[in-house]
Amino acid sequence: MFDAHVHIIDPRFPLVENHGYLPEPFTVPDYRSRVATLEGLSVDGGAVVTASYQGTDQEYLKTALAELGPGWVGVTALGDDVTDKEIVDLDALGVRAVRFNLRRGATDLRQLADLANRAFDLAGWHAEFYVDATLLLSLEPVFAKLPAVSIDHLGMSTRGLPYLLNLVDRGVRVKATGFGRTTISDVGDVLRQIHAVNPQALMFGTDLPGTRARRAFEIHDLDVIADAVGDDLPAVMGGNARAWYRCERASAHARNAAHS
Repeated sequence: MFDAHVHIIDPRFPLVENHGYLPEPFTVPDYRSRVATLEGLSVDGGAVVTASYQGTDQEYLKTALAELGPGWVGVTALGDDVTDKEIVDLDALGVRAVRFNLRRGATDLRQLADLANRAFDLAGWHAEFYVDATLLLSLEPVFAKLPAVSIDHLGMSTRGLPYLLNLVDRGVRVKATGFGRTTISDVGDVLRQIHAVNPQALMFGTDLPGTRARRAFEIHDLDVIADAVGDDLPAVMGGNARAWYRCERASAHARNAAHS
């Protein structure tokens, strides 16, 4: 399985209080221990995602990817002052996307689009959005300018589901993650609708440790996904995300670094 959404919170690196919130540590060993307790969950790769409380610090992400090893990639947040070289260097270490958190503060949409396009042009990165689906219609002019986009946590609500499905039809990917943080009452129905529009769109992730969620990932969440996508379960649990994150390239970089 490929866990397309993991947060590693390492106390060796700085955190930024966000809306009065600071998370508890959740290190690479903590993640591995948690996964080991979840019978039926066999993870051999994934994506470490930078959260709002980590700002634009890259050192924690570099360290996490080095500790996790081949098969793992990074999703980072970038400052507007990031240089081209810094993006290229991060790509060489396995970072594959830039994340925009639109739920935790104001964002200049023009700067967002410029940064996302620069990251794609330099390194082929897609842009990931933590956003409520109710905002997707207003963001459509921005998304139309971006070559590759994914949406976190099923878009958080069903109120904007028609807009989300429209984007899925145009190639946007959606993370089947964070069921315990959304306001979606019937997650299985939303999964089925997304999958019906584009079977390649859904990408499984645990969202561990589930900071600020009503509940963290539970193993029965896999049953909900399996019931919704049927025979395409292997793709949703790994294949879709591995292709989207270009993981073969990431693994090659890690192997080369290990032997250098």
